Amino acid sequence: MQTKQYITTPIYYVNDRPHIGHVYTTTICDVWARFMRLAGDDVFFLTGTDEHGQKVEQSAEARGVTPQALADENSAEFRRIMGMFHLTNDEFIRTTDPRHEQQVQALVKRLMDSGDVYLGTFEGWYDAGQEEYYTETKARDVEYRSPISGKPLERATEENYYFKLSAYQQRLETMFSEHPDIVRPEARRNEVLGRLREGLQDVPISRTNFAWGIGVPESPEHVIYVWIDALFNYITALGIGDPSSQWNAERSGYWPASMQVIGKEILWFHAVIWPALLMALELPLPGCVYAHSFWISEGQKMSKSLGNFIDLEQLQDYMELYGSDALRYFLATQGPLGATDSDFSRSQFHETYTTDLVNTLGNCASRTSAMIGKYCEGVCPADTGECEGGGVEWDAFVAEQVESSVAAMERFDLAGSIAAAMAIVRRVDAFINDTAPFKLAKDPDAAAIVGDILYRCAEAIRIAVCLLEAVMPSRMEELRTAWNLGEATGDLRAECVWGLLKPGTTIDKVALFPRVDAEAASA
Repeated sequence: MQTKQYITTPIYYVNDRPHIGHVYTTTICDVWARFMRLAGDDVFFLTGTDEHGQKVEQSAEARGVTPQALADENSAEFRRIMGMFHLTNDEFIRTTDPRHEQQVQALVKRLMDSGDVYLGTFEGWYDAGQEEYYTETKARDVEYRSPISGKPLERATEENYYFKLSAYQQRLETMFSEHPDIVRPEARRNEVLGRLREGLQDVPISRTNFAWGIGVPESPEHVIYVWIDALFNYITALGIGDPSSQWNAERSGYWPASMQVIGKEILWFHAVIWPALLMALELPLPGCVYAHSFWISEGQKMSKSLGNFIDLEQLQDYMELYGSDALRYFLATQGPLGATDSDFSRSQFHETYTTDLVNTLGNCASRTSAMIGKYCEGVCPADTGECEGGGVEWDAFVAEQVESSVAAMERFDLAGSIAAAMAIVRRVDAFINDTAPFKLAKDPDAAAIVGDILYRCAEAIRIAVCLLEAVMPSRMEELRTAWNLGEATGDLRAECVWGLLKPGTTIDKVALFPRVDAEAASA
């Protein structure tokens, strides 16, 4: 039976240009979505742009354009990168879409009617860059400076509508106790639990000092706080705020989300405020909120002033030199999915590309196809069983790696999933070195054994290709075509069963990953 899966990125704020952080989050979600589709699941993949708020209004005013014009321009730039990086999102939501705005108002009205939202007065500290309020205690803890930008917090007094977050303290504690994997990785969950123990305060959900946003129902002078507006996108994209809508009819079955992937800087909103809002709306909770760490560059925190900021232009340079699949592979295997930040350096990128893709995967596929061309007239030989296997029980070994790869991807361990697939390739390399078919081929009586060896090499590579297709779709499709493997079946486990490669299949030589000169890479 086909399983529905729903994965989301955060929606990206249009006051900033796309950079490596945006590309990374969306790419790793794309790898997961592609893999689950290959496994036969029905996947809905959502990304988009967050377009309201004071910063957009101020930036538009400084440029002499309307906030909508600025949002249109910058949202289009984010949408453009989806094509540039071959991303397969099913929807690109914009918070200025009337279908989103109407649902946000309907959801806030439900919270007002239930008593979960009330009118009150805020007096405290405000982080203008993050558009976030701070209590006196929290402001003191961060020394009255934004933990993100480092700029001083502003003193603010304002009448707001509030969400009764404090009323959900016990239910949130129970959620973390009964569903410990709802926030991952573990270090991020522990951060949230530490802050949760300090006790929850009600949070403002509206503003009155700017106009660019969605009005509070029946109080249009109040604008719904940009963070509340943004969080609701995950369910408005499915039409959950409007049961009569086409979106609801087509998409509501995808909720609850399987995986909501964010950066660690927005963890509190997604790990505490978001579940509390869903509880208040009596909606199911997501399966997992996964908060990854940051990229640094050449060993230092990225900064435009230091000149080490990885922007779109640099990422395009990497793709032009190494190929888009190489960039996807690097992001997926070397990225900051764990509790610590990851370094994006030219030398590490080049080493990863050369070691994993050129010398291992590319070389293994090239050697195998070249020997089949030379010793088997370019067609896949049969496995007669005459070769004892070189110490490898191939069907059992490959089955183990397939299960490891699938299980790792299901828990969003992209590097672990890819490592299991690459273990198959490395075993093929070792098998070729151990059995030396290129030496055996000199003996005409050893033709059957040579054929056995090359069949097992080709079949193992075929299965590795199935597992790696989600991370490197272009190059793996190139190999599929050259080896006449046909298209993916949509049943990954069944496709990875040992022995499906048919003898007699034409196998052309492939050169998947051309070697890149180290000097050119460092230029």
